[in-house]
Amino acid sequence: MKGTLEGKTLLTARLYEPKDKSLSVDFLREHPVTSHPELYREIKSGRRKVRNRVVTDAYVNLLVDELQASVAAHSTFKYHDSGTGTVAEAAADTGLGTPCGEARDTGTQVEGATANVYRSVATHTYAASFAITEHGLFNAATAGTLMDRSVFAAINVVNTNQISWTYELSVSSGG
Repeated sequence: MKGTLEGKTLLTARLYEPKDKSLSVDFLREHPVTSHPELYREIKSGRRKVRNRVVTDAYVNLLVDELQASVAAHSTFKYHDSGTGTVAEAAADTGLGTPCGEARDTGTQVEGATANVYRSVATHTYAASFAITEHGLFNAATAGTLMDRSVFAAINVVNTNQISWTYELSVSSGG
């Protein structure tokens, strides 16, 4: 009898800017768009959706290792990072091409609307200008294992802009 495990990914990025340009980066980081939408306006040209890219070899190896261990730690895959790298995704990736250098954000892991969907949501407030072209989901605030890397058309951000990231991994069984 043959069995399969299939994963499909979806990354959604939404760009926001503060309505009041005088608000500091620190204030905005403490008041993200997810909990204070009244402070922001969405920049429609900053929306991106990336489907079914590359889950990394490192993540697949870790998944198998954790299934064999007495304690699994998959709940740690919640650290979102972004960068300016443009090289296509590859299964052998272990990090972003060019991280923007700002601290990773800890995502909130939420139940999907459907069964078998892992979802992590995070918002990043940028402290400088970047052309953001890649996103990665890791299991640590620094270093760690890269689960998935996505490359997309640039989202141009300036100081105090926020991107709300939603990463989803849908897993289905089969035979």
